[in-house]
Amino acid sequence: MILEYKARPGTQRPSRANPSDAGLDVFYCPVDPKVTIASIKPGENQLLSTGLSFGIPHGYMLQVCNRSSIGAKRSLVVGAHIIDSGYAGEIFVDLHNIGNEEQFISTGDKIAQLVLVPVIHFKAKEIDQESGDLYEYPITISDRGTGTLGSTNKLAQPADGAAHLGANNLNKLISEGWEPNGF
Repeated sequence: MILEYKARPGTQRPSRANPSDAGLDVFYCPVDPKVTIASIKPGENQLLSTGLSFGIPHGYMLQVCNRSSIGAKRSLVVGAHIIDSGYAGEIFVDLHNIGNEEQFISTGDKIAQLVLVPVIHFKAKEIDQESGDLYEYPITISDRGTGTLGSTNKLAQPADGAAHLGANNLNKLISEGWEPNGF
């Protein structure tokens, strides 16, 4: 797939270090050409310009992702970034310094990578609180229930006592001809 993009004058073009890399590297390109360095103090973030805007087709999004090297070596991580189809403005990268030392980004430094991701569009349907379990109809093979952060690290029964689709129910459904997606 080919994505068309526009670049502000003086912008470094997006590139891949290797043809098989998932992400397309993007570089810091300040709006003011007199600016050559951005600083990010510990615990702070900086919105950095790339000078790029992309035409993203319907059914896709661009996800701005960390570059492993600046995350591991410099403690700089990208804030949550999703660029929707239809957005025609410049792409900015929100870099957060989660380390203990001030970090400096120079014009032309690689700051993130863009990954093109397919999107499944869905509609949300609210159900009545008293209507029972969200998973009354078997749409999942998980027994997770209402477990939150770290809940899969321990064996737990669903707190609500509801019947969840586990291995026994899954085997029964498959024997009845049900085929879950991805199998």
